Amino acid sequence: MATSPCKHSRFCLLKRLENLTAKQEVTRAALLKFNLRSVRVYLLKENFQWFWRYQSHYFAGVFLDRWVTMALLSRLEPMAHIARSLRRHRPLLLNWFRARGIIALGAVEGLNNKLKVVTKRAYGFRSFRKAEVALYHALGALPEPDSAHKFC
Repeated sequence: MATSPCKHSRFCLLKRLENLTAKQEVTRAALLKFNLRSVRVYLLKENFQWFWRYQSHYFAGVFLDRWVTMALLSRLEPMAHIARSLRRHRPLLLNWFRARGIIALGAVEGLNNKLKVVTKRAYGFRSFRKAEVALYHALGALPEPDSAHKFC
């Protein structure tokens, strides 16, 4: 009884090409000879990595549109699901190219963290307006009014 070509080959398709061991490279090369759905998904995944190498948001958009079309025509439902999601979020993905070098990602992460902390503190508020004011005070570094009640 012959073994399946996919047996013990999961990480050959999940790992990045530069991180494969010598044995995994041989297994990957053997897998690529077959026309399996998992191999087609792998090839689409590897092809998408080129998206992040573009410098211009215009050419990245052209690549994204072509990749989405290719994924939808692949008749692989998981890839079609991802392609539809990428198409839905296309403007946000292309913003990454516009903001690269202008906005530091550390600042964005810090802002998101501060939003989460203030939102978590606002769980006890009875109205959205009060939570909104708390966000304005925390993010805008607004001074608290003198008439605010202080607890001991």
